[in-house]
Amino acid sequence: MDAFPSRWGKPRNENIDEYNTVPLHKTLPDNLTQAAYGPVTRTQQPLVTGTSVIALKYRDGIMMAADMLGSYGSLARFRDIERLMPVGESTVVGASGDISDQQYIHHLLESLMVKEHCHDDGHVLGTPHIYEYLWRVLYNRRSKFNPLWNALIVGGLHKGEKFLGYVDLRGTTYQASTIATGFGAHLAQPILRKRVEGRENDLTEEEAIKIIDDCMRVLFYRDARSMNKFQRAKITEAGVEVSEPYSVSTEWSFAEKIRGYGA
Repeated sequence: MDAFPSRWGKPRNENIDEYNTVPLHKTLPDNLTQAAYGPVTRTQQPLVTGTSVIALKYRDGIMMAADMLGSYGSLARFRDIERLMPVGESTVVGASGDISDQQYIHHLLESLMVKEHCHDDGHVLGTPHIYEYLWRVLYNRRSKFNPLWNALIVGGLHKGEKFLGYVDLRGTTYQASTIATGFGAHLAQPILRKRVEGRENDLTEEEAIKIIDDCMRVLFYRDARSMNKFQRAKITEAGVEVSEPYSVSTEWSFAEKIRGYGA
């Protein structure tokens, strides 16, 4: 015999059951109420991850870079992960952290841009709007104790103004002229502050590329979850341009003097 009253087949009588309480309202489908399916779970730690993203302001716009490695723990598993995501015509979102959550965020942004295009009301989502949207999404997920395990850098141009902002899995946000995530916040940020801050309106594109490459070289030397295969994005008045994968020159002769490394 089925012990659930909602399945006893009692006929509904509108005169007696004024508020339509039978059958009982169910908030969850049957398959989610059975113990055999296990408890509701949350991601406790990211699995496949990407490391640092760095970005800076320069004279013509914003420049951002990230490597293309997806690490499964300490295994360099995926070597062609694109972590710089163009959004619209003047915005790039760079993501470090969990790759699957990055893909989910990419899907959200694509859906958002499609909806905006279909509305066709003359309004275009600019970089600050995308930044605010991501802030709300990540803070909402954090409030549900089910965060998206990412740190995001949002960079672009809006009405002629350069915009560069940061948002992480807790919904923490700030804006600055130089931003780095992951190990880059410890290793690349001092370089960026020394060579960029105070010169944002004077740096040429060539100087910005040199600074970016120097930072990525240091990260490759010092970060075990990095690799010498990068992408660089620039956002200017002409639009968004993401480079093909490239590598930087390295020098390892100094390592021979480190005990335990050489012969």
